[in-house]
Amino acid sequence: MLTSKSFLTNLVSAIIFTISYLIPEFIGRNALMMASLFALSGAFTNWVAIYMLFEKIPGLYGSGIIALRFDQFKESIRSLIMENFFTKDNFIKVTQGALPHTIQPELIMDKIDFDKIFGGFISVIKSSTYGSVFKLFGGEKALEPLRKPFKIEFERQASEILVNIDIASVLQKETDFETFKTKISAMVETTLNELTPQRVKEIVEEMIRMHLGWLVVWGGVFGALIGFVSAVFF
Repeated sequence: MLTSKSFLTNLVSAIIFTISYLIPEFIGRNALMMASLFALSGAFTNWVAIYMLFEKIPGLYGSGIIALRFDQFKESIRSLIMENFFTKDNFIKVTQGALPHTIQPELIMDKIDFDKIFGGFISVIKSSTYGSVFKLFGGEKALEPLRKPFKIEFERQASEILVNIDIASVLQKETDFETFKTKISAMVETTLNELTPQRVKEIVEEMIRMHLGWLVVWGGVFGALIGFVSAVFF
């Protein structure tokens, strides 16, 4: 999806620029040429910025920020699980009525503040070396359409981690909440330690990359407008 949007936006801009550059002079030729050139510049710049979020490019400082912030993302996932799933209230509910069973993640998903988690993710991007690029092309408003798909994918990834944790076996042995939480925390930590920087990058990529294609499209649109205005009024 991202590749399709990005490729088409850059291709259309490049074709229009090439045609307007090669054809004979006519009224509006310069405006068309400038609009397409600026569109190509805006779309290509945004495509490179998105690519650099996920991939390390030798010689370009700050590229591959997702993998570089590997530990920070892991800590965010750990905090999400321990602070939202394994609370004292949930512990009481489980020990009272569901001792023989594992916790069903979907039953307590509605207690998670996904807006707070999404806000934290945006903060990571804003604090990176590419924060100024995203600010230039819409900033947080440009990323707002990602909120819902981010929630859906984060919920799925968190559920996968929880499914692998044998809560019932701990509950059968422990009735003290703090002891329970300590053991669960160790189990979560063990599971997260199995995540590699590559896997964390893939998780984040699955959440948002296909939707970031719109940044490339809008980069082309705004670039075309700027180019057109420049050609007409300057």
